[in-house]
Amino acid sequence: MMSRLTQKVIGAAAIALIFAFAAAPAQAATTSAAVNANVIKPLILGWRQDFDLGTVVLVGTGTWSGATVGISRSGVFTCTDPRLSCSGATFTGRYNVSGTNNTQVTISASNVLLTNTSDPTQTLTLVVDNPGSVVLTNSGPPGTDFNLGGSITLGSSNAGGTYTGQFNVTVNY
Repeated sequence: MMSRLTQKVIGAAAIALIFAFAAAPAQAATTSAAVNANVIKPLILGWRQDFDLGTVVLVGTGTWSGATVGISRSGVFTCTDPRLSCSGATFTGRYNVSGTNNTQVTISASNVLLTNTSDPTQTLTLVVDNPGSVVLTNSGPPGTDFNLGGSITLGSSNAGGTYTGQFNVTVNY
């Protein structure tokens, strides 16, 4: 059994030890780092105008291929092959995208399979003239318009009729 004096001495030593450690200065370090958050508006894609190459008449005789009809994104129509006669109104496909101002948006639009409405076994491929990207000139509406052009290649074996298809357009930041 411990005497009261021994207990008091041990207790005092323990208290002194606790104060000795508590009085020692702490070793702390502080630094700072930059914090950023880039908040962007959601993209909204809207249709403005359908694509149309007008009416194309195959006038060449014999067997031939490689005659191209097209319209550029800027609306320049070409139908210069003498085996073709083109008429009617032509239009680029027009779309509108809105989102965050001064942000570049990539545009994906793959080639379009056009199917003859009278004979679904007959098809043409519209090779799309895509701008690839646009920079948004404002945030939200009214957005930024962009055009899609394209061309088809015809030959003497193409069946007559109306050929239709759908653009698949995707926009991304």
